Amino acid sequence: MRYEILLSPEALQDLKRLSAHLRAEIRDAIELHLRHEPTKASRSRIKRLRGLARPQYRLRVNDVRVFYDVTGPSVEILAIIVKAFAARPLDEMGKRK
Repeated sequence: MRYEILLSPEALQDLKRLSAHLRAEIRDAIELHLRHEPTKASRSRIKRLRGLARPQYRLRVNDVRVFYDVTGPSVEILAIIVKAFAARPLDEMGKRK
């Protein structure tokens, strides 16, 4: 199944703040990992977030974390954050179960 990729306005701003090289890496990773199997957890790349209703998943791309939800046939990317700064926004945007 091919999923539709949707970027929230916040994620789009996050992406624009990154360097062009990093943006290209993230776009490639999103296409490779989230287009067909966004819920397939792996040891190092995709992780299901526990204790949160939103965001549901995290994709690791080097030192950047892509937080997203899967709803039906679409993947909604909520935020794209450098790892060093990910804890605070995750606490702010995360909705506990």
